[in-house]
Amino acid sequence: MAKALKDATLLGERARRLREALKACDLCPRECRVNRVQGEVGFCGIGTAPLVSGYMPHFGEEACLVGKKGSGAIFFSGCNLACVFCQTYEISQLRYGEEIDSHRLAEIMLELKKAGCHNINLVTPTHQIPMIVEALAKATDEGLDLPVVYNTGGYDSPKTLRELEGLVDIYLPDFKVWSTEVARRFLKAENYPEVAREAILEMHRQVGDLEIGPDGLARKGLLVRHLIMPEGIAGSFEILRFLAEEVSPRTYVNLMGHYHPEWQAKDYPPLDRTIYQEEFEAVWQYAQKLGLRLDTTHLPLLKALWQAGQVSLDIQGGL
Repeated sequence: MAKALKDATLLGERARRLREALKACDLCPRECRVNRVQGEVGFCGIGTAPLVSGYMPHFGEEACLVGKKGSGAIFFSGCNLACVFCQTYEISQLRYGEEIDSHRLAEIMLELKKAGCHNINLVTPTHQIPMIVEALAKATDEGLDLPVVYNTGGYDSPKTLRELEGLVDIYLPDFKVWSTEVARRFLKAENYPEVAREAILEMHRQVGDLEIGPDGLARKGLLVRHLIMPEGIAGSFEILRFLAEEVSPRTYVNLMGHYHPEWQAKDYPPLDRTIYQEEFEAVWQYAQKLGLRLDTTHLPLLKALWQAGQVSLDIQGGL
């Protein structure tokens, strides 16, 4: 966390501004305008208390986040997207989890630090960010000094992201799809591509390219994930070209080849099958041609799975 924001008082001021937005919620691009403070809920289905499905030292993330002792992942329930292919739909769509308060959330952060985790990894935080910042203020006051990872689906409001400047060390967004029609059909968010582009540019403005220390751990910067999907429907080439040409040619990218049909995907061809090795390789080679920095953490396992004919395993670890 940036030195200027290690002051819990400054964090508290950010939290108060963000909580005020809950009265006519516009934290995310849905801009539901519901009064969450009065018990109304919008698209995400979440009120004013953190809803957490679990937390742990996570060893299924990128190597630069995991290190030797794991990434301190906290999984927040609910989501502001409705991906028909969601790999963790029990948490995001069905909203399994336990409602806690910001004091308990701060305790969880400190427990993860005590366990030796290298960072605090906020998984799907967008719709719960006021409560998260409140917890960060409390935890910082009690000695939390780990890098903060903002692990998001990419559907983030630049206005809200600006409130996180100096608080987030590592931005970890997905860039899911390029086409508005694909986003409308499969994410239920037609403006996702435009929003994701603006959000990623804002993230990069704040933290720059990913910086990895001599110990192999990420210190600060942007790491973009992209899940390769059947028949090129995600628009992988366009997404990669945007990252290389409009964000930075040094953008660090995790090209994920573990897609398999989950949730409602079997009803939405061509999402009803896994990807072919040739589809993955074509995208990988294009990214190399663009000069992007590519994460190789799970590449050996992915190759082994293809050789064994087992392409449906989630190589990212998951929940």
